[in-house]
Amino acid sequence: MNDATHIANLLYRYAELIDSGDLAGTAELFARAKVRMAGDAVIEGAAGMLAVWQSHVRLYPCGTPRTKHVVTNPIIEVDEASGTATARSYYTVHQATPDLPLQVICAGRYHDEFAKDSQGWHFTARDYSMLDMIGNMSAHMLVEVGGGG
Repeated sequence: MNDATHIANLLYRYAELIDSGDLAGTAELFARAKVRMAGDAVIEGAAGMLAVWQSHVRLYPCGTPRTKHVVTNPIIEVDEASGTATARSYYTVHQATPDLPLQVICAGRYHDEFAKDSQGWHFTARDYSMLDMIGNMSAHMLVEVGGGG
């Protein structure tokens, strides 16, 4: 598998983990990363991200947020010499609950940075602040949403 595919898989793994309700597993993806949130707040590491998601994301009795994060249009640029990479992508979040019909609840962009070490590729940064379109987020978030999908 080439480096760009490994990086794309990290983007898709994020969606898989968050949609399954595995907030700890999702946070672990960012264990060595700085994440820029709305309002220029920066969260570092897995513990910080887990705390944010636990206080922001509504989980249902099934253990999931009842969402599907769809990550598309990844533009991945790998610098093989330095063992780093960047990716820009779009995301669209769909949700359906017993009280909410299936609908798009938000859309935005991720700008990510990665590094490669002996364990493989990992996130070093994510810009979560580019929430471009907001629909009905009331069944997904426990707080008022201003950015970060």
